[in-house]
Amino acid sequence: MKDIIRLPQDLGKAIRNARKELGLKTTDIAKHSGRSRDVLYRLEHGDDVTVSSLIAILAAMGLVLRLEQAGLPTLQEMTDRFADLEEDDAS
Repeated sequence: MKDIIRLPQDLGKAIRNARKELGLKTTDIAKHSGRSRDVLYRLEHGDDVTVSSLIAILAAMGLVLRLEQAGLPTLQEMTDRFADLEEDDAS
């Protein structure tokens, strides 16, 4: 599990995927993190949550953050990032 996180939506998707891969229930994460399921829901959808809520939820899932120097996005990352815009333009 080594996702590159550049946007809040990327973080949300990575957390949701990790939760599913680990077989964790939202109610269990909420209970062990001391946060509501609504906070987890907002986090998984890329919405704003406090840093302390993020850290508590990650800890309840057995995960940590690691910071590293940002490089330029790959072509695939750029394609994925702007794919939704291309679909909107085609409509």
